[in-house]
This record gives sequence, C-alpha cells and structure tokens, in this order.
Amino acid sequence: MSERNILRDAVYGAVIGDALGVPYEFEKRGSFVCTRMRGYGTHNQKPGTWSDDSSMLLATCRSLKDNNGRVDTEDMKQRFRDWLLDAKYTAGGSVFDAGITTTDAILRGKGSSEERSQGNGSLMRILPLAFTDCSDDEIREVSALTHAHPNCMEACVIYVHLARACIMGKDLRTCVHQLELTAPFHRLAGIDALGEDEIQSSGYVVHTLEAALWCVLNTDSFAECLMKAVNLGDDTDTTACVAGGLAGILYPIEDLPQDWYEKIRNKELIDACLV
Repeated sequence: MSERNILRDAVYGAVIGDALGVPYEFEKRGSFVCTRMRGYGTHNQKPGTWSDDSSMLLATCRSLKDNNGRVDTEDMKQRFRDWLLDAKYTAGGSVFDAGITTTDAILRGKGSSEERSQGNGSLMRILPLAFTDCSDDEIREVSALTHAHPNCMEACVIYVHLARACIMGKDLRTCVHQLELTAPFHRLAGIDALGEDEIQSSGYVVHTLEAALWCVLNTDSFAECLMKAVNLGDDTDTTACVAGGLAGILYPIEDLPQDWYEKIRNKELIDACLV
C-alpha cells in the first residue's frame, strides 16, 4: 500500500459522508439531489456538522488509541456515555439525532438483542476495529454495547472483514462476490448487480450494509460514492457514513472536493482521535 494515512482517510471519509447526509435525513428518495456540502435541512445544523454516527466512531477510535489498539469495552462504554451525557466527541458541542436504541443501551449499560433492535447504530461506528487485529468475538462485543442482536453483530463482522481486505489492497468486488452468507445477508454477494430500485436505505442494519456496499461498488470516485449514498434518501447520514469509510480506504482524501473537507467542523477533535 502507499504511504498515505489510510486510517485518516477512512475516518474522514466516514465523517464527511455523515455530514453530507445530515441535512437530508428522512427525506424521500427522488425528492432532493445532493451535490454539495450544505447545512441546515432536517436537523438545522451548520454545514459540515456530523452526527452521532461520527461521534461514536471517534469515541471508538480514541478508545483504541488510548489503549494501544486493544479493545476495552468498558472504556468504550464510558466514552459513549461521555458523548451522550456531556456532548464530548461532537462537532459543535451538542448532541442531536441520538437513536432511541443506542440511547437506551448506553443508559442501561448494555445493548438489546430483541427483534426490534436491529438498527444500524453499531455498524456506523465499527470501522476503527478494521485497523486492529481484534477477533470476531471482540467485534461482536463492541457491537453489543448498543446493538446485541445477532444480525447487528454479524453485519459488523462482515463490514470489518471487508474493510480489512481493502486495507490490504484486495479487490473489494471480488471479496464481496466470494461471501458465503445466509439470510438476511444472502443478497450481499451479488449486491453490485442490483438496480437502485432494489436497494433500501432505511435504518435497518441489513439495508444499511447492502446500500453502502452497493454505492461503493457502483461508483468510481470518493465524491460519486458519497453523493449516491445520500441520494438514496431516508437514513442518508448513516448510509453515507458506512459507505464513506470504505471509500476512504479505496480513495485518498485529496480526491474529494476541497470545500467538503474544509467545511467539516471540529477537525481538531477528529485528528486527536486518530491513532
């Protein structure tokens, strides 16, 4: 691999995707077109503001940094509380768009494994684990801090494995095609061949993983990938965050429109969380 800082590009890819999608969250596909980094919209935030997705990803990243790459779930749990209750790891000093399942889990001290708890709240923050040698069981434990349903944990394992393959320079399309999975992940191996009308972009973890991979595999640049993810509508920030993390591994951050990067808020905090 090149000497570029792939972790930095991956994290910024996720954060920029998140911020790009924040103004459009919950909007219906086809009712808008995202072509630039704008603000306000759904959450009335300034341009370049990232949400809970990036806050929890950065908290995870900082925990790994301070523990020399070792997974310490108790430390992560406390950092998530610091975010939720004290607005640490935020773009502008305030918490917004915190998911109900995630909030309940942080306050309770553990994630739920109930059928209704199959959201994307652990997938959106799991990327930093791809840059460690942690085991699949540790990936599942980190997911379970907020989302303990087997489908959430499995989605995180699949995503980390694919991210690691990209870090090692393997071809993502080949790796995805070689996946041998059962329902509800059975569509992933052929996800790139599906049409946009077959891709859903809700907050359901399987939809998010499918949509993110579809965007990465059906685009040829960082910017095109992130815009495609946002323009799917609905859970725009998380789809673009998850897709952006992989795109950041595949493409150097310099490939992005410069003003997208420049508008990102609180880059000092982001840089401080990188290993």
